[in-house]
Amino acid sequence: MLEIVQAGGWLMVPILMCSVVSAAIAVERLWTLQRRRVLPKNLLANSWAALKQDNLSRQNVRLLRKQSPLGYVLAAGISNVKRGRELMKEAMEEATHKVSQDLERYLTALGIIASIAPLLGLLGTVIGMIDVFDNLMRQGAGNANLLAGGISTALVTTASGLSVAIPALMFHRFFLRRVDELVVEIEYESSQLLDLVQGHRLHVDALS
Repeated sequence: MLEIVQAGGWLMVPILMCSVVSAAIAVERLWTLQRRRVLPKNLLANSWAALKQDNLSRQNVRLLRKQSPLGYVLAAGISNVKRGRELMKEAMEEATHKVSQDLERYLTALGIIASIAPLLGLLGTVIGMIDVFDNLMRQGAGNANLLAGGISTALVTTASGLSVAIPALMFHRFFLRRVDELVVEIEYESSQLLDLVQGHRLHVDALS
């Protein structure tokens, strides 16, 4: 491994840094974007039961907000439940937008790495080929081993750049898709809360 890094030259340093950063982002997002962490099971049902029984204090709402992205959105709606459907809906839409940005954290950096890693590799290859032709001019074309070894060394950075870029691109697309799916489900859960509150109000009005 060390020999490959040394063969690739100084451009292997930023390529390796891209590799480390992309791996760290992938591991962090795999942990953060787990469905159970974003959309805890029965959170809406439990929150609605507590709200209907008027058992949600400000402290409980704060805890709900910190519990998960879905909890953050539901807490925004519950905090505005007495202000009418439209304001409640608007508050949850704003919270969903913020949650969406949080879920996409670091994905821009991952996309940038997927774009620049092969370019760094190509740059390393071009620099290596320049050195190869420079040696050919000074020593002549008679040494085939020198030519083959120089070209092989020059291609190391391209291979390394692609090795970093391909998984980074795959993870980038995968995480974007995961975020879209989670946001759609959060929006669905928030609309369910709106319908539950509206239905409960109509029921209370009918009884009064």
